[in-house]
Amino acid sequence: MTSMARSANVVVVARPDGILAGKRILVTGVLTPKSIAFAIAQACQANGAEVLLTSFGRAMSITRRSAKRLDPAPAVFEMDVTDVEQVRAVAAAMRDQGGSIDGVVHAIGFAPADCLGGHFMETPWASVATAMQVSSFSLKTLAAEFVPLMPSTGGALVSLTFDATLAWPLYDWMGPAKAALEAIGRYLARDLGPRHVRVNTVSAGPLETVAAKSIPGFSTLKDAWSGQAPLGWDAADAGPVADTTVFLLSDMARGISGEVIHVDGGYHSQGAPLHPPAQAQGEQ
Repeated sequence: MTSMARSANVVVVARPDGILAGKRILVTGVLTPKSIAFAIAQACQANGAEVLLTSFGRAMSITRRSAKRLDPAPAVFEMDVTDVEQVRAVAAAMRDQGGSIDGVVHAIGFAPADCLGGHFMETPWASVATAMQVSSFSLKTLAAEFVPLMPSTGGALVSLTFDATLAWPLYDWMGPAKAALEAIGRYLARDLGPRHVRVNTVSAGPLETVAAKSIPGFSTLKDAWSGQAPLGWDAADAGPVADTTVFLLSDMARGISGEVIHVDGGYHSQGAPLHPPAQAQGEQ
């Protein structure tokens, strides 16, 4: 028997025989139904997983409302990733309520306003430290507390990044924060491999989320994708990122760890735009 969950524009059919059937997946970072994490949670459910969510502070009410859009509505735990004791308490509660966790999705990122917008040289360390702790070091925090809940057969950690191999206009200190996140993923892959735990990162193209609106110049990045991604790119559709995350959480990805997988329409593979700007086309 299947059940159906409806997002803003999509009807999702849950498959009890999906590739995540029988797995319990923790998804962090769900805010509105337009968030990438929401699309991931929905895709996990559609592929048979039991999903659990986390949020904290003023965002809790938003996450709880969004959780009601999922079918079934998952439990929402309050968890600030910068508070190790709180993370530890959530892990203990999950252990008490159902035992193991098969996968964790790290969809958390934050930087103070002065970390973005073209003032890279003026940003103080205090702001950079906050960006690094929330956006990068938190992956290690989650791993330390939730990997012990994973079965002896293994599990998976998946984080989200925006290609940190390049410098982007106005992205400033979130770039180094994402570079640190990618590096932490590789080191966790090294240390957790003997426990059969896989750690991978999905490098997504620009998507229209609440978080994206806080990035100065986001529209410039989004527009650039239309001219350079060979497959094209729909910034309103988080589905490709969600589906790739489901794959990485599944046993089908059992031989993959330490990878950064680009889901960006192929943009990263091209050295120059496929279609020159209109002004250049008119020049002789």
